[in-house]
Amino acid sequence: MGLLLLLASTTLLLASYLHPGSVTNAQQVFTIKDVSLSIEPSADVSRGTNVTVRCRASVSSSGQEALSREYTVYKDGSEVYTKTTSSSDDFLYLLPDARVSNSGKYKCKINIEGRQRTSNAEKLAVEGLSKPVLHLNKGVVTEGEELTARCTAPGETGSIFFYFYDKGEEIQDKQVNSNQAEAVLHFRSVGIHRIHCTYTVFVRPDSYKSEESSSAAVSVKELNITPVLEISPQHQIFEGDHLNIFCSVRVAQRSTDSMLLYLSEGTSLLSSGSNKVNHSMVALAKAPGLMFECRMEMGNVVKIANRTVPVTELFSAPTLTMSPAEVFQREPMKLTCNSERFASERIQRNELTYTLHPLENPMDTGVFSVKAPLRDFNYTCAARAKGIEKHSETLTVRPRVPVSIPKISVYGKAILGKPIQILCQSDSGSLPINYTLFREYMPENTTSVRLPIQEALFTVSISRPEEIKKFMCEASNGRRQPLLGPRLNATVIVPLSHARLSAVPNLQEILEDGHLNLICRVEGTPPVTFKWYRVGDSKPLNTTTTDELHKDYMVPIVTKEHSGRYYCEAFNHARNLVRSNEVNVEVRMAVWKKALIGGICLLIVSVLAVAVVLYFKSKRGKREAAAELSVKPSSPKSDDSLTVSLTHDTEVYNAATDGASLYDGKEGRATNGTRDSVASLPADISNRSSYSIPATV
Repeated sequence: MGLLLLLASTTLLLASYLHPGSVTNAQQVFTIKDVSLSIEPSADVSRGTNVTVRCRASVSSSGQEALSREYTVYKDGSEVYTKTTSSSDDFLYLLPDARVSNSGKYKCKINIEGRQRTSNAEKLAVEGLSKPVLHLNKGVVTEGEELTARCTAPGETGSIFFYFYDKGEEIQDKQVNSNQAEAVLHFRSVGIHRIHCTYTVFVRPDSYKSEESSSAAVSVKELNITPVLEISPQHQIFEGDHLNIFCSVRVAQRSTDSMLLYLSEGTSLLSSGSNKVNHSMVALAKAPGLMFECRMEMGNVVKIANRTVPVTELFSAPTLTMSPAEVFQREPMKLTCNSERFASERIQRNELTYTLHPLENPMDTGVFSVKAPLRDFNYTCAARAKGIEKHSETLTVRPRVPVSIPKISVYGKAILGKPIQILCQSDSGSLPINYTLFREYMPENTTSVRLPIQEALFTVSISRPEEIKKFMCEASNGRRQPLLGPRLNATVIVPLSHARLSAVPNLQEILEDGHLNLICRVEGTPPVTFKWYRVGDSKPLNTTTTDELHKDYMVPIVTKEHSGRYYCEAFNHARNLVRSNEVNVEVRMAVWKKALIGGICLLIVSVLAVAVVLYFKSKRGKREAAAELSVKPSSPKSDDSLTVSLTHDTEVYNAATDGASLYDGKEGRATNGTRDSVASLPADISNRSSYSIPATV
C-alpha cells in the first residue's frame, strides 16, 4: 500500500513538470486553459452607455477547494483595476455612463498562485461629447479690467484641453485633468466682445473635439486716459533743426501711480517716465519722415499716440562716380563726389565740403584725382554742411589689367588636308578680350573671350605646310592699342604617300646563306611607323618607328624558306595607312653548292673515264697475248680478224671519250637534258672484250 502511494505521488510530480500551466500542491493540481476578454454590449457605443468589460478564465483543478484568483485590467497598456476573488465566475469591470475618455484597448490578466495568463486586447470606442458650458463672472468691464471665464465639460473625464475664443479668435487655452477650466481674460479694445469655449479630449493616440458652447457678451468701456504727443517746431522743419518732443497724458478722476510713459522714434527709445517725458534732438531727413510714438501703459491698458514729422533735406546724399568709366592699372582717374540737391533757403552750394575715404582730404569741389589701384578697391565719400554729414554708397573700382602679347599655337595637331584649330591666348589681361586671327596681316576672324573657361579658337585650312607660318594673333581688351603677336611656328604633319618596297641585293642575286634587306620608303612627315608583312601572314614580320622616311628589315641569313611575296605598311601622326607594292623574293642556290655539284660531276666523269681506260687497257693486253699465241704466218684469216677487232674497239673508246666531253658545267646539267650523269655509253660495253686504244682525257 505504501508503495502505491509513493508511485501516485511521483506520477503527480512528473505531471506538474510535463504539463505547462498546471500547478500542484499538497491539496490539488490546476491548469489555466484560457483567458478571454469581451466588451458588452458592443465595442462601439455612444456616450452614456453602461459598458461591461468581461474577463473569462477557463481553469481546471483536481480538488474541490476554490482557488484564489487575482484579476488585473489594463487600458492602453496601463493598469486600471485589480481585484482578488475565489469565485470561478467571470470577472466584470464596469464602465457606467461611458465617456470618450473610456475609449482604448483593454485586456485582462489572471494570476493563480504565481501562474499567469493574459487575454488578447479588445478596443472600445465611445462616441459623443457633451456640450461645453461657459460662465463669466462679469458682463461689463472697464478697459484693462480682468474677467474670469470658466468652461465646463459636463460628465467628461480624462485629459482635456479647453480653448477660449473672442469673436472667433482663440485667446487662451488650458490643459487640465478635470472637466472644467478657468481663464483670466483681458480686453484691449473698447466695445462688445463675444466669448465662447470648446474642449478636446485626448485619448492616445486619438483626440475628440467638442462642439462650441453658447457665446456670452462682454461690454468693455473705455478708460478715460489719453496720451498726448507734442512736437515743436511744427512746420518747415529742415535737417539740422532742433526738435523738442513732449509725451504726457490727460487723466479724469483716476490715480496715475501705476502709469508708465515711453517716448520713441522708430525703434529707438528716446525717453521714459511716469507722468510726463520729453526729448530734444537734431532733425534728420528720413522717408516718409520722423515717426514719433508716445506710449502709455497702466496695468493691462495700453494707449498710444503717433505722429509723423516731415523733415526737408538740407542736401541730398552724395553720389560717387569715376571717369573714365573704364580704367587700367596705374592710369590717372577722377573720382567725383556730389550732392545733387540742397535747400537753398538754408545753405549755399559752396558751404558743402566733400571728403573721399580712405584719403580723408576735404575738397570743396568734390573732385579727386587719383591713380587707379593695382587691384579692386572700394571708395566712399561724405558731404558735410551745418553739422550734417551724409555718406555715399560704396564705389568699387575694378581696374582693368592690360592684355599681354598674345601667344599663338596649334590646338591639337596640324595635319595637311584637314581643318586646323589655332589657339590665341594672352597670359594676362582683364576680360573680355577680343582676339583676331591674321593671315599675312589680313584679318581672318575675330572672337571675344568673356569667361575664364572660354578659349579663342579659330579653324583654318592650308594647302602647303609652309603656309602655317603666315598666321598671327592680335589681342585687345579696351581702348588701348591692340597687340600683335609673333607668327605661328608649328609642325604640319603631311600624311604619308607613295610607299615603295625594294630589296637589296637585286632580286636576281638573292642566294642562300646570303643576306636580304627589304627597304620601305614613304613620303610625308616623320616619325613614321613601318611594318613588314609576308603575303598570307596577318602578323607583321617586324614593326619599328623612326624619324626617317625609310627603314629596312634585314634577314641576316637567307634560306629557301624565305622565298615568297613581301610588302610593307606605314603610318604617321596623321593616322593614314599606306601600303607598298609587293616584291617577289626567290632564293637561289648558293655558289659553293653549285661548285660542289660541278666538282662532283667532274670527279664522277673522270673516275668513269679512268675506269674505261683501265678496262680497255686490260682487255687489250689480254687480246695481245691471245693474238701472239694465235697468229701464224700461213693464216691470212687471222690477220683480218685482228684488224676488224681493233677497229671496233677503237669506235667504242671514241664513243666513251665523246660522251665525257658533252658536260657543260651548268648546275650539273648535261647538254642533252640529263642531270648529274655522263653521256650514255653502249649498254653492252661491260660485256665487250674488244680491244681499246688509250684515250687522252
